[in-house]
Amino acid sequence: MDANSLPILERVMPSPGASFLVKHYPNPKDRTNKLPKWHYHPELELVYVRGGHGRRHVGSHVSHYRDGELILIGSNLPHWGFTDRFTGNKAETVVQFSASFPNADFLNLPEMRHVSDLMDRARNGISFNGTTRTVQGSRMERLINLDPLSRMLLLIDILHQLAVSNEFESLNVDGLHLQIATHGYDRFNDVQQFISEHFRRDIPLPEVARIASMSEQAFCRYFKKVTGKTFITYLTNYRIVYACKLLADEHSTIAEVAYDCGFNSLSQFNRAFKKHIGRTPTDYRSDLRKSVMGFLPQE
Repeated sequence: MDANSLPILERVMPSPGASFLVKHYPNPKDRTNKLPKWHYHPELELVYVRGGHGRRHVGSHVSHYRDGELILIGSNLPHWGFTDRFTGNKAETVVQFSASFPNADFLNLPEMRHVSDLMDRARNGISFNGTTRTVQGSRMERLINLDPLSRMLLLIDILHQLAVSNEFESLNVDGLHLQIATHGYDRFNDVQQFISEHFRRDIPLPEVARIASMSEQAFCRYFKKVTGKTFITYLTNYRIVYACKLLADEHSTIAEVAYDCGFNSLSQFNRAFKKHIGRTPTDYRSDLRKSVMGFLPQE
């Protein structure tokens, strides 16, 4: 793999007079200044996606979200963007701030204990759900219209509310939270990039082990340690998450989605999908259609 397979370093530049960056995309079709590729940055990132469905791909974690997302990503944790033309979301708000926000002395105050703990836990990636997602996500959307001081005070309170919430899921990617320059990280990134380029076809274990420059046995141990899954399970999950996105496209049949995601037969796809998602692809697409209709204005 060449250097282009490495995650892109995103340069985060706060606006003049501000200590952190807020970006709001009220039009889902507006991709201006968005970074869709595998990337990282020293700053933590808090993302609220209002409505829609899409892929969470953070570190070694790949899963599918529905009805919006509120996610906190730790420093230097590689990830993909959470929205694209298939997502169907209504808006997206992104806040990026340093690991010592608002500054190291302030963060060490007793009153900031919970927020400091939250920022440490963010190294694993945290997805929030329930009322926390709805309420704090809506508050995040207000940030864009506030003056700098009010914006900072509101963000601190949002972080505090997230810190004390029990409506969250840890994405458990601590095994990948390595220094960007280390050989171990580069190895996993090469494998990750290889999967993203070739998941639509069969990937024999010897082939992917060669990408990692390891024997098959050593690769299996390494991959299980980093991701918590076997390579086959991880690859199947990756394909299913991609299938969830394709199922939103009414122009594709279930069979076309199955083959586009690398499954050899429709029956194999149906079994794997139901095992991972808990519903058949047909039921999943039907539920998606109902949720979209629910967003439409009623006559």
